[in-house]
Amino acid sequence: MSSDRVVYSTGPGGVEICPRCRKAPCSCPEGLAGPAKPRTQTEPVRVSYRRTGKGGGMTLVEKLPMHPAGKEEILSRFKKRLGAGGTVKNGVLEIQGDRRDFVKAELEAAGYKVRLIG
Repeated sequence: MSSDRVVYSTGPGGVEICPRCRKAPCSCPEGLAGPAKPRTQTEPVRVSYRRTGKGGGMTLVEKLPMHPAGKEEILSRFKKRLGAGGTVKNGVLEIQGDRRDFVKAELEAAGYKVRLIG
């Protein structure tokens, strides 16, 4: 008994294979979104700290030129490394606590221009 159905395909409509790790789905730390390309980033990513009314505060990452799925992925990595909570609201990454120095260093290592606000 032979089967004519396609089980796996790399052609159009198939699963996209990552050019770096050659796996689908991608297992690279950057994911398929990858780091920013310098020519596509026209203005720096803004990293700031905002105090909340309950005595705490949060680090905000604004103007990150990345697909929303990539933002969720990078936020997940930040949360694991910092042991902190966070979310993405209206395209802005919010991380609990004052983590500006860590976020700035990580984003610069990934190739982004970063500006600390405040």
